[in-house]
Amino acid sequence: MRKIIHVDMDAFFASVEIRDDPSLRGKPVIVGGQPNSRGVVATCSYEARKFGIHSGMASSAAYRLCPQAVFLHPNFEKYVAVSRQIRQIFLDYTDLVEPVSIDEAYLDVTFNKCGIPYATRTAREIKRRIVQTTGLTASAGVSYNLFLAKIASDYQKPDGLTVITPERAPEILRKLPIGKFYGIGKVTEKYLLEHGIRTGADLLKLSKLELVQTFGKTGEYYYNVVRGIDDREVTPEHEPKSMGTESTFQHDTSDMTELVPFLRKQSDEVAAELKKYDCAGKTVTVKVKFFDFRTITRSRSLKDYTRDSDVIFSVARDLLEHTEAEKIPVRLLGLTVSNFPVSQKDESDPGQMIQPEFDFGEEEL
Repeated sequence: MRKIIHVDMDAFFASVEIRDDPSLRGKPVIVGGQPNSRGVVATCSYEARKFGIHSGMASSAAYRLCPQAVFLHPNFEKYVAVSRQIRQIFLDYTDLVEPVSIDEAYLDVTFNKCGIPYATRTAREIKRRIVQTTGLTASAGVSYNLFLAKIASDYQKPDGLTVITPERAPEILRKLPIGKFYGIGKVTEKYLLEHGIRTGADLLKLSKLELVQTFGKTGEYYYNVVRGIDDREVTPEHEPKSMGTESTFQHDTSDMTELVPFLRKQSDEVAAELKKYDCAGKTVTVKVKFFDFRTITRSRSLKDYTRDSDVIFSVARDLLEHTEAEKIPVRLLGLTVSNFPVSQKDESDPGQMIQPEFDFGEEEL
């Protein structure tokens, strides 16, 4: 039996901006594209969410819902710096940290470095240190597997701490709305609702065979998680697998005098990131999304590893010229460098860790 914590920062990008500009506090803040652009909402404050605004929504639609909102361009360099601070806090407690994104991660604290006997107490201390270090709040979920920890962290946002013990799990899963099951997207949710599957209790009525016949291998996952079964392990990612960037143009264009300089700028950005993280890659990939949302990618692998901006740009430009970008208007252009060398470093000895008793903690009982 494992002890898993899922930490999810509260409205991360927006919270960082509000922290740095207190005059924004209490206002609907939207980080992402401007309302007159074709950009989307990256994240928004809880004040903005009251208007029905959410991540991934078109910025123009968000503006119609809340014209008084404050729209801010993302500052990813600043967000990454804060994310690194938070990651270091996690590593003070366990080496088993699996980042899900820039603002959330799973931690396996079954064996923890500090000898704290309860997972809940560990989560509470991590939340406290995040506030002290960054001035930001996080929500945490504690349970015995990744799925339930993820469900728990979403229970009492913002600044929440929820624990799902083995005893509580069956009842929580039975009452959970089908759209709240992590891994069930909008399309699957709509299908299930149309077939009368509204909660976990309804999902429990379906056999494994029925679910697999309908959803393939994913059906087996649904069958297990509604019963509180999730054998996935926390898998640390110490090194990135790729680095890249992509941007949507203000207007669709097939003008190579616009596309090529833009690709040059992207090459410089990616090269700078590679140098910053002391990485190099062999494979360059260009992504092109046309005006009709048709998307293609073109890749080429080099003989040697590189992080040189000129080399990356030269390959990327050639790849772009082997697409229809000069004939069909382009909506989005992306560039990625991947295929990094396998680390030759020996696995470091994590040292002696203290294994606390399994109790989640008296606070949850």
